[in-house]
Amino acid sequence: MTNPVVSDLIARSNRLGADPRNTNYAGGNTSAKGTETDPVTGSPVELVWVKGSGGDLGTLQESGLAVLRLDRLRSLVDVYPGVEREDEMVAAFDFCLHGRGGAAPSIDTAMHGLVEAAHVDHLHPDSGIALATAADGEALTRECFGDRVVWVPWRRPGFQLGLDIAEIAAKNPQAIGCILGGHGVTAWGATSEECEANSLEIIRTAERFLAERGKPEPFGAVVPGFEPLPDAERRTRAAALAPVVRGLASTDRPQVGHFTDSDVVLEFLSREKLAPLAALGTSCPDHFLRTKVRPLVVDLPAHAPLEDVVARLRELHAEYRTEYAAYYSRHATSDSPAMRGADPAIVLVPGVGMFSFGAGKQTARVAGEFYVNAINVMRGAEAVSTYAPIDESEKFRIEYWALEEAKLQRMPKPKPLATRVALVTGAASGIGKAIAQRLAREGACVVVADLDPAKAQAAAEEIGSSDVAVGVAADVSDAEAVAAAFRSAVLAFGGVDLVVNNAGLSISKPLLETTEADWDLQHDVMAKGSFLVSREAARIMIEQGMGGDVVYISSKNAVFAGPSNIAYSSTKADQAHQVRLLAAELGEHQIRVNGINPDGVVRGSGIFAGGWGAKRAAVYGVPEEELGQFYAQRTLLKREVLPDHVADAVFALTGGDLTRTTGLHVPVDSGVAAAFLR
Repeated sequence: MTNPVVSDLIARSNRLGADPRNTNYAGGNTSAKGTETDPVTGSPVELVWVKGSGGDLGTLQESGLAVLRLDRLRSLVDVYPGVEREDEMVAAFDFCLHGRGGAAPSIDTAMHGLVEAAHVDHLHPDSGIALATAADGEALTRECFGDRVVWVPWRRPGFQLGLDIAEIAAKNPQAIGCILGGHGVTAWGATSEECEANSLEIIRTAERFLAERGKPEPFGAVVPGFEPLPDAERRTRAAALAPVVRGLASTDRPQVGHFTDSDVVLEFLSREKLAPLAALGTSCPDHFLRTKVRPLVVDLPAHAPLEDVVARLRELHAEYRTEYAAYYSRHATSDSPAMRGADPAIVLVPGVGMFSFGAGKQTARVAGEFYVNAINVMRGAEAVSTYAPIDESEKFRIEYWALEEAKLQRMPKPKPLATRVALVTGAASGIGKAIAQRLAREGACVVVADLDPAKAQAAAEEIGSSDVAVGVAADVSDAEAVAAAFRSAVLAFGGVDLVVNNAGLSISKPLLETTEADWDLQHDVMAKGSFLVSREAARIMIEQGMGGDVVYISSKNAVFAGPSNIAYSSTKADQAHQVRLLAAELGEHQIRVNGINPDGVVRGSGIFAGGWGAKRAAVYGVPEEELGQFYAQRTLLKREVLPDHVADAVFALTGGDLTRTTGLHVPVDSGVAAAFLR
């Protein structure tokens, strides 16, 4: 980065984007005008750098900027065909680009290029949108700012809005910016510092105005019975509801979930204006493109019996889908994109919290964050006026905008395990860790479950952020601990689709040296543990109604009679038969149960490192460091088996190519003839 104009723009953008009071995630855009040397002519050329489509201000880098020649961009005014054909101008931006690389220009590029000021910020602060969505927003803007900020009536983002703002800025030289009806704020300045200061002045002034002038309870009184449940009870109920809600929200296509029970959400859900305000829907395009035009709202009190809430959710979901289809029919034209799905993206449960959904965890989380923004906007508007979002027809024009559809079509193809939530036991090390890492690389959200919660969390952090992986404690031999691990999983990601029974330990002793305690420990962790994990997984998967996969990491020893191995091999045989039994029982729910029989996984194995390797090496009379090669030499392929090879087999069973396979055991042993399945 050599141009100081660009350096200042990036720094300003990052500062503004770092504070959620200023703008939401991936919301708004910033720009700066300056000069560079044209590499062809050697002469100075005026440019405008604008945050590109889809980027986030808080993390913006130079590669996220679109760079356009200012003279060419402003010349588009002469060929502008009018508001009815303004979408054609987006393609024209490409002919104004300067140099190679850079981001695709956003729909707001005209706003930044046509305003004369050298620096422009377009932001979506809750305080500004509250004024923008108030019924008397124009008068309130004048009362709040005088003539320093000008009101711009609602207009869909595009070239014409850029022309409108440029004209208003030119006619009001005293103004530092404007409130865009139903939308957000735009500020400008002669320098980057002045522009940022003007943006912050508009946002903070609006905040103070709403706080000082607003009434104390804009959402009305608390409705008896709709108050938040106590913390522990609330989380338990949320975990019980999450798989049901996720299954409903995934009727058209699988979704990942996110749960929020912040004070902002719970307070809104407890008030008398919840239903009418939620029905009005959100207003800012950034909001409803992620939250849909309105949420699904449960209309039962917080302490209603769980089965009543579930039954009512199913009824409300059916009604929501019918109404969404009617909304589409009311406004669709012959050239509208096909309806993308009629399921809600936001589900509000009084006393419990908010469930939000998307194609990935980040998308689901951001949808929830945007609805919190919408709650803040409604509170501000109701505090000083009446909340009055843009018309439903305008929302439809944006939700099913051809430009929005084109953006969706440009999205990269999802990975094979996208939208799937996987829980792997014993995943803090060895085979389990390799499996968790592979599933995450293939697009799954992963719950790393392990007896040691600190190691589980560390392993999850190696995989990625909490949008990708979380670590949970899981003593698989304890039913309540298993249930708690699954509650954490469904609260993190909405549900569970893929479970790998990997947790285990090994006790290598001959029969006469094997104690009752050895036997019980071995069977508690692997036979009983797999049963408990599979039972809880099946309960959740059946409630979701989305099918699923259960994979057992069994062993060659499930079918091979090796020496001095009575406790371990017996429990592995137990696991192997659980695969057959559960495959037969759960098939009607589209839950596939398969097993993997590894052998000789020495390097990278937590079990072998924990003493099992030394004992097996002693049994076979080889040095422990040569045990892996010893195992390899007795196989048909003469190749060592590593944790990644077991992870590969898990993906092969669950990645989408074996959709008609259940009850199968896959050997991953380089070929042990004595363990061939018969």
